Amino acid sequence: MAGVPAATKLIFVLSLIFNCVHSTLFESDSCYSFGSGNVFPGGARKIDHKLQFTKAMISKPAPEWEATAVVNGEITQLSLSSFKGKYLVFFFYPLDFTFVCPTEILAFSERIEEFRKINTDVVACSVDSHFTHLAWINTPRKEGGLGKINIPLLSDLTHSIAKDYGVFLEDLGHTLRGLFIIDDKGILRQITMNDLPVGRSVDETLRLVQAFQYTDQHGEVCPAGWKPGQDTIIPNPAEKKKYFQKVAD
Repeated sequence: MAGVPAATKLIFVLSLIFNCVHSTLFESDSCYSFGSGNVFPGGARKIDHKLQFTKAMISKPAPEWEATAVVNGEITQLSLSSFKGKYLVFFFYPLDFTFVCPTEILAFSERIEEFRKINTDVVACSVDSHFTHLAWINTPRKEGGLGKINIPLLSDLTHSIAKDYGVFLEDLGHTLRGLFIIDDKGILRQITMNDLPVGRSVDETLRLVQAFQYTDQHGEVCPAGWKPGQDTIIPNPAEKKKYFQKVAD
């Protein structure tokens, strides 16, 4: 840079410094690294996934969404706000036509009436298009398809919903197995996050919904492993003794 005025050199250097700092800050503000398994058998284990920081926070309103879905074999629009007044189990799975994913979707689908009896809906979501969802539903189960199912499949083709909920893996282009329980007022009450190789439990999800609904209705709190019909705890120093005296006997 011989012959270049000193002031110009200084501006150039400061510009380089700013760009480097800005890039570093932007990356650290938007995502972070972690190790994970793989959705595909035999794949090399990743140790540098980029996962978006989440907007989904317990006890806060769940991030709003609106997208195209397949419902009862038909393509339609769905939004989170359309479930107000009901509890919602909203879960992400990595990809259509894979391995663990259909077992989870079918497990929730086959037990949907148990959720509906307690004023709860279930929606599954992936980054596949609604056309891929439809093709998967129209594929027989014996060939790895879903066949007819009783829950909506939401399409997050732009990845915006997955990023808002903090489950999108930037380097892989799909999501972790995130599950979110949203109450009838649109408040996020529970988050379950699984690494890719392991599916989730319908029994535990149903139990959690029942427990949150009980606390909403009665103002008492649920001990570890609580199930409907079991004792709960009155949350004050004197009344709590009724529970602990009973379980200590």
